[in-house]
Amino acid sequence: MGALRRRVSAEVEAEELREVILRSCGGGGGGCSGRKAGPGGVRRRTGGDGTGWEEGRVVCVTGGVSFVGSAIVRRLLARGYAVRLLVDTQEDLEKLREKEMFQGDGVWAAAVANVMDLDSLCRAFDGCTAVFHSSSSVDPRGISGYSKHMVEVEVRAAERVIEACVRTKSVRKCVFTSSLLACVWRQRDPCHARHATIVDDNSWSDETVCRDGKLWFALGKTMAEKAAWRAARGRDLNLVTVCPALVTGPGFQHLNPTGSIAYLKGAQYMFAEALLATVDVEQLADAHVSIYEAMNKNACGRYICFDHVIQTGEEAAELERQLRLPNRVCGATREVDRTSSELSNQKLLELMNSRRRCTHDVYSYFP
Repeated sequence: MGALRRRVSAEVEAEELREVILRSCGGGGGGCSGRKAGPGGVRRRTGGDGTGWEEGRVVCVTGGVSFVGSAIVRRLLARGYAVRLLVDTQEDLEKLREKEMFQGDGVWAAAVANVMDLDSLCRAFDGCTAVFHSSSSVDPRGISGYSKHMVEVEVRAAERVIEACVRTKSVRKCVFTSSLLACVWRQRDPCHARHATIVDDNSWSDETVCRDGKLWFALGKTMAEKAAWRAARGRDLNLVTVCPALVTGPGFQHLNPTGSIAYLKGAQYMFAEALLATVDVEQLADAHVSIYEAMNKNACGRYICFDHVIQTGEEAAELERQLRLPNRVCGATREVDRTSSELSNQKLLELMNSRRRCTHDVYSYFP
């Protein structure tokens, strides 16, 4: 299928996507697509004229070639979804074709869309029932890949993605990738000094703390997630957010270096306070898809996602070694204060295990 063309109507774009998915063939214009035949393919509807996909099986992933985005795409394809993945530039589209990232994995199509361009996003989302927003902004001028300038960029991108979801008739759900950093940076309460402070899905990072510490990545993720919730409130869109810890996995130090460096600003404090956690990229992708599949029944609000808390100097030193960032994580601190803070992903664990039904107003606790 071709890359998005500004002069093509939304109806034609939707039909183009459907034809790509149904026929699994590539067209002109620089786009690319793929298919895997057999029982692992996308499930079809049992009724109708036999030409459509089962409802809810066509989804879109922004940042589809990023470390996190590509893992989400692979997991969706493995579960039988048809995926339209978005890339930022024609160059990324060429790289996608050259690397053959998803060849043989399932039915997918790729297109170029600018997350800052509302019309571009609406055309890209048309025909999809859900959007997984996993893309993240990176500032090439910033030493860590994320400078103060990027905070506003991240917020505007979040607002436009949600607005595009609302305006696109086919889209009913959005799974928004935020960060655990949007939860952990808070003022310590001296009244609770003797007891560990629980950091869970109700916790929000203090924007003042982030600004004072020049924690721009944390500030950007916090403000962008809040902006997404404000944009979705009262609209015809079912939104959930996922707040992952530092994302690791095979080759993460090479595949996601800027994101890792940006995340680790303030790592020594997080380590000392038992707030430095990691999550394997495949488990994170599985959480995204599992949450999406539960949105009709019990999934709602925010979900903290991690699978390990770094608690020893040896673990911290190993992370430093993998990222080639000496003294970035533990510094002079060799062990954590387990009485200070406690991370909780209980809500996600309950969803994954027992599928508890959500009965509260998911917007009631968002600032």
